[in-house]
Amino acid sequence: MSTDTKTNLSRRHFLKATSITTATAGLALSGFASAKTESSCTSLPDKWDETYDVVVVGSGFAGLSAAIEAKNAKSSVVVLEKMPVPGGNSTINGGGMAVVGSDIQKANGVTDSVDAMLADMYKAGLGLNYPKQARMVAEQSNDAFEWCRDYLGVKFKEKLAQFGGHSIPRTHTTYNQSGSGIVHPMLEKAKELGIPLKKKVFVKRLISNKEGRIVGLEVITKFKPGKENSTATHFIKANKGVVMASGGFATDVVYRSSQDPRLTEELATTNHMGATSECLKEMIRVGANPVQLSWIQLGPWASPDEKGFGLAPIFAAYSAFTHGVMVNPETSERFVDELADRKVRADAIIKTGNVAVAICDAKGVKASMHVMPKLLDRKVVHTFDTIQALAAHYNMSAKTLEAQIQRYNSYVLAKNDPEFNKPFSMNQQPIVEAPFYAVRLWPKAHHTMGGVEIDTEARVINIATRETIPGLFACGESTGGTHGACRLGTVAIPDCIVFGRIAGKNVAKA
Repeated sequence: MSTDTKTNLSRRHFLKATSITTATAGLALSGFASAKTESSCTSLPDKWDETYDVVVVGSGFAGLSAAIEAKNAKSSVVVLEKMPVPGGNSTINGGGMAVVGSDIQKANGVTDSVDAMLADMYKAGLGLNYPKQARMVAEQSNDAFEWCRDYLGVKFKEKLAQFGGHSIPRTHTTYNQSGSGIVHPMLEKAKELGIPLKKKVFVKRLISNKEGRIVGLEVITKFKPGKENSTATHFIKANKGVVMASGGFATDVVYRSSQDPRLTEELATTNHMGATSECLKEMIRVGANPVQLSWIQLGPWASPDEKGFGLAPIFAAYSAFTHGVMVNPETSERFVDELADRKVRADAIIKTGNVAVAICDAKGVKASMHVMPKLLDRKVVHTFDTIQALAAHYNMSAKTLEAQIQRYNSYVLAKNDPEFNKPFSMNQQPIVEAPFYAVRLWPKAHHTMGGVEIDTEARVINIATRETIPGLFACGESTGGTHGACRLGTVAIPDCIVFGRIAGKNVAKA
């Protein structure tokens, strides 16, 4: 096998198992916090440096949604962001939003239902989804979509996409196929409402009073990585409460590998460098219940030929997976439904032991044409005049690959895939028109499904008492349970916005 198409498996601890499906979803750190947590966290400062009704930690989809709703509920609000630029993973997100019952679905002749989306979420989540939260995301997805479009001014495409694991086309995509298409209008709205956004602020400590209510935070301002233990701190009071929208921890190698020992430093991530665990651990310290932390999603559309999230996921998700095939270069044949959920596809790629190759033709590439100049210039995606030339480049059998594509094309025409049951509801066409496009794919750590437990009002649950922690709310990827074992692609945005808005409205009433 060519070294160009094979991953060095000896360096990857998590490949000792043949599949990621053996991951354990146990309750992590279950003895970490006490019921009352009346020791170190109750030391109130002699003086508060700033005071607001609501303090929001994180400036992604969830945090900005919470801040806007809290401000509209007549509360004074501040948003704290650890990084020098706002948005976090939301900004580099692919811009896809799963929505049930939208006017765009109706205009495209698509019939959908909350129960259909829930069935897809439960299938991907292996039934570990918290039912009430999952239903709320599906039920309120269209309201969240219309809030983004009609209130914030987010621009969406009129065409739908069907992402892996979804049985129905329901992905609504921003005009630029990026989460920045939502974050930037959110930032503009926050500025319009007079919500201050303070960057380079590191949360060192949540502060509670003797009754156990969260009343503020101790933070490090002008933060730089490596200064987490600085004693030059600042105290911010929250009269009504704190909303933790601090995201996941996929970049935190030490913490993620403590949950799944296979996810070592040798595994790349799609996340920005600030996606670490300190806010999660701080919530646990004050009594929050951590749930499903060991379910960590790997993105099957990531390429080893670019760093971070990159642009390959756009080509793979919108073009190659939907309108093309993914093959194992060792066999030159397909090995999985290209539109299965992320866990199924990532597991399947890893099981082959080879970097996969995803292929589409000139018709299929149209769905991601706007990113192709950069992908081609960076040599992440390559073009070929013939399938034979493509096969030669990736050291595959041209004869076998051609036969595979012919067989797949017959499935497209029959709208039935007897091998892998791929759905053909996106007007797929046979792969015949040159040039042909190809990308190498290998999973990267992408989304942490686990986090702190919340109720349907976005209030954080205490691990010992099972009551809510007064003054503490959470939303987005900092919470767990909604997605179970595997989050469906494009369900992150409705999750963040639905619960972000709920958190913002409720903290304003706290």
